[in-house]
Amino acid sequence: MRTKPEIEALLLDPGLIAVVRAKSRAQVVPLAQALLAGGIRAIEITMTTPDAIEAIRDCRAALGHDALIGVGTILDAVTARVAIEAGAEFVVSPITKAEIAHVASSLNRPVMLGAITPTEAQAAYEAGADFIKLFPAEGLGPNYVKALRAPLPHLRIVPTGGVDLKTIRAFFEAGCPAVGLGSSLITAEILANNDWPALTERAKGLVAARFAK
Repeated sequence: MRTKPEIEALLLDPGLIAVVRAKSRAQVVPLAQALLAGGIRAIEITMTTPDAIEAIRDCRAALGHDALIGVGTILDAVTARVAIEAGAEFVVSPITKAEIAHVASSLNRPVMLGAITPTEAQAAYEAGADFIKLFPAEGLGPNYVKALRAPLPHLRIVPTGGVDLKTIRAFFEAGCPAVGLGSSLITAEILANNDWPALTERAKGLVAARFAK
């Protein structure tokens, strides 16, 4: 079992977290394999995916330590615990709820709590969040992250929404240690057609854009 510092290190290298809202449990393993082939290891399986807990188990069994499998859209402590017991190595919530952070911390798993304002972000940090999920980041952009971190430089902000080929590098330059990639990576068309080669290519493109100069 990986330690919490090991998990955090993998989350930040290369710092791209795929947010998976699959249409079925059967899609999740081939989808994760396509992401790995494209250079993205951190895979957040949201609870909005059908049979999400079983999908987490499937991925851990099929991919082992090659992938970093987490759980997203966590809204309560019970679900967080069940997901971790199923194999989730990190926990993500769109909201700030201290009980979620407490469970993740007690089981040595990194946790991201959601926030959008300075007050919410600091409250998430004080509740025990290791990272702050800036959500929805669409419409705010990298300049908002810079402004937020000016008085609150201790926050590790991970934007989700509005991160794409055009903005990804700017978010990292603004001080984000990682970003969440949803529909800009796993498009509705890819999911509708099970087009895993296309997903691999999109993943490669976003990894390249993250390091572009």
